[in-house]
Amino acid sequence: MSVRLNLDGGGAAEIATGVPFLDHLLRALAVHGRLDLEVTARGDLDVDAHHTVEDVALVLGETLAEATFKALARALRQACTVDAALGGLIPSTK
Repeated sequence: MSVRLNLDGGGAAEIATGVPFLDHLLRALAVHGRLDLEVTARGDLDVDAHHTVEDVALVLGETLAEATFKALARALRQACTVDAALGGLIPSTK
């Protein structure tokens, strides 16, 4: 399985899970969320799609959490940067 996510994307989606409705949902998430999303998954679809859907959800959830954490950390670092012009004070975000 492979998942790539760009939170600052434009809604591009390359989805191939082998489960048509899941592909549709992931494309809709990318387009309406304006995320660039690539998902490739291969599962035991001849038995059941359940495990493929579950695995995609778990990996996508972890990827989304990590990307969100990194974006938040970057924003907080930027917001808390000391401005020398203000005498070493942290600028207000209000």
